[in-house]
Amino acid sequence: MTRLKIVAILAARPGKTEALRALLDGMVAPSRAEPGNLRYDLWQDRADPARFVLDELYADDGAVAAHRASPHFQIYLSQINDLAERTPLTLDPVSVA
Repeated sequence: MTRLKIVAILAARPGKTEALRALLDGMVAPSRAEPGNLRYDLWQDRADPARFVLDELYADDGAVAAHRASPHFQIYLSQINDLAERTPLTLDPVSVA
């Protein structure tokens, strides 16, 4: 099984922190319930509360494709650029326990 990790850093645009948090909160439960999702965690930066990190782990590329095709991801995609600057990283395992 080839696991795939996605880490997304999301910096809220001015005045959009609460709206961004609400959007991200709404992604957690449905994303965790997807087949092939092994981890979906939301973190908030202590030094900058307007910055969030999504820590996602999927069983394989198919699980990521299913996530991106889901209704909740499509809602996220339609709103995220208005709410935040984002830096997504898609990572392959090298030495993972």
